[in-house]
Amino acid sequence: MAHALPLASTARVRRRLPPVLAVVAVVALLALPVAGDGADGAHPADVASGLAVLYCAVRLVRDRRRPLSGRAAAVLGPPVLGLAVAAMGALSPGAGLTGLGRYLQVFVLVPATVLLLVRDRGDVRLLAWSMVGLAAWQGAVGVHQYVTGTGASYQGEQVRAVGTFGPQDVMGMATVVSLGVVCAVGLALGRTPARQRLLAAGCALALLLPLAVSFSRGAWIATALTCAAQLLLAGVRRALAVGAAVVAAGVVLVGGFGVGTAMLQERVGSITRVADAPDQSVTDRYTMWAAAVGMWHERPLTGVGLKGFPEHRDGHASLALSSGSETDGAGAGYHRQPLLSPHNMYLLVLAEQGLFGLLTLAGSWLALLVLGLRRLRASRRSGRAGQDCALVACGLLVWQLTDFAYADIGGPSTVLTAVCFGLAAWWGLGTDATVGPAPVPAPGAKEVPAP
Repeated sequence: MAHALPLASTARVRRRLPPVLAVVAVVALLALPVAGDGADGAHPADVASGLAVLYCAVRLVRDRRRPLSGRAAAVLGPPVLGLAVAAMGALSPGAGLTGLGRYLQVFVLVPATVLLLVRDRGDVRLLAWSMVGLAAWQGAVGVHQYVTGTGASYQGEQVRAVGTFGPQDVMGMATVVSLGVVCAVGLALGRTPARQRLLAAGCALALLLPLAVSFSRGAWIATALTCAAQLLLAGVRRALAVGAAVVAAGVVLVGGFGVGTAMLQERVGSITRVADAPDQSVTDRYTMWAAAVGMWHERPLTGVGLKGFPEHRDGHASLALSSGSETDGAGAGYHRQPLLSPHNMYLLVLAEQGLFGLLTLAGSWLALLVLGLRRLRASRRSGRAGQDCALVACGLLVWQLTDFAYADIGGPSTVLTAVCFGLAAWWGLGTDATVGPAPVPAPGAKEVPAP
């Protein structure tokens, strides 16, 4: 009898712990520094994402639940077919299997796991706040690197904020901080208690500083467009009020903290000079984009196969392409990093998977976006609670789809892309009952959870 009581207590604790903690653990592990001198290899967060998928599968078998609804399978399933075809066209079986596993992890398995493990809006808020916390940690490390001159090399000075991701994954911290800003803005625009909304708004404003010193033009553009979309979706009046606050914060950052350095001003100005006088990084990107289009012209339907871009790059790239990018600083030595992708997700898919792969993969993303925006509009009309969760989910998806025009998957932060697609799937693939007329709650009743 004495042994039965602790076992019963342990079982009750397990029942109280939300399953979404398995996904929160994936986010939390991204706070760990990248091991070694590069960004390749399995990060603990990738391992945790695999364990989360396994945990979800065990729960489904134990509870005898149907894995996915018909609509969810129709949205998340088609990419599997396109990826399988592209894997069979790879240069080697090893490359095909490696690429297939990575794509399935990011765009199918982990998003489906998030969809199944998130139970209600409380879980969404917990996951969103964990992403804000991760962004705050990585941003603090990045600002310290910028202030002390211990960051990655940029224009001969070690001032580029990269957080714990290292100089060979310069987009890692920028991605994490940008997604943290999107989550914070979504939480601030909801109907939660005022204290929580003020805290979220403060976090969003504070994260603008590390985002600025990341010197990532693509992250700046994607974040600005996404936050503007979130504000407009929340209402024009609120958009004007928050816009005024952002302008005021920008004045403080530039005037009070000296963020507007010459290097930052030059980086901002280079956004408008990509056509007239592009720097070498922009020239390399245009050249690789042209190479990706050339690969697609060669094999328009199925592409050159997964992991095939590096092997076919030189046969389609012009002489304007440099031999690689130089990385240094942030605790790592000098390294010349080869250019192995076009830094455009849509063109990468088009080159390696062809038109068939692009239609199945991008079609899944577009379906999630349409479904999510439709449910957000219906939720606003019905006056139901949980608008913050909708703005977070839709905002994360908009950010990813915008950023894909300047970047592709790669590095430890890619696992966050999978989490974002999972949250978008949770919101967009919810049942229609959750967007109907809001019921009148009984006194003391809790908010009705979304599926």
